[in-house]
Amino acid sequence: MARLQVDIVTAEGRIFNGETDTVTAPGSDGQLTILPSHAPLITSLAEGDLKFLDNGQESHIACLGGFMEVNSNRVTILANAAESEGEIDSARAEEAVQRAQRRLAERTEDIDVERALASLRRARVRLGVARRRSGQGLAGRVPPQPAATTA
Repeated sequence: MARLQVDIVTAEGRIFNGETDTVTAPGSDGQLTILPSHAPLITSLAEGDLKFLDNGQESHIACLGGFMEVNSNRVTILANAAESEGEIDSARAEEAVQRAQRRLAERTEDIDVERALASLRRARVRLGVARRRSGQGLAGRVPPQPAATTA
């Protein structure tokens, strides 16, 4: 059976490069799942959970927006920022959610509400992915292995 070749890149470098059976991504107009032999596609991505299903095992990456191209069983994601579930500190993500919620609740004159809402969305995405790893969500996944870096 055909598989998908996936490449996830941020400004800091390659986050993931490997094969998987399916990719579910947070498209700007809603969640979409990519299967082998998917029609060519280019779409923008919202903040959300990138989910991979590989031989029955799920893994997740927190994606903080970007773009995705699908062509000939190849999925290329250019993410604004991305973190695999193993890289996210749950306590730090929870603190970021609480901090963003406090800023929005206080609503001082100098607060940029749109920026505070964006911070809250990003923190919630990271926390959701981290909770999956810690057993508060789905269990039994193996996070994607980081791609080998070349200097």
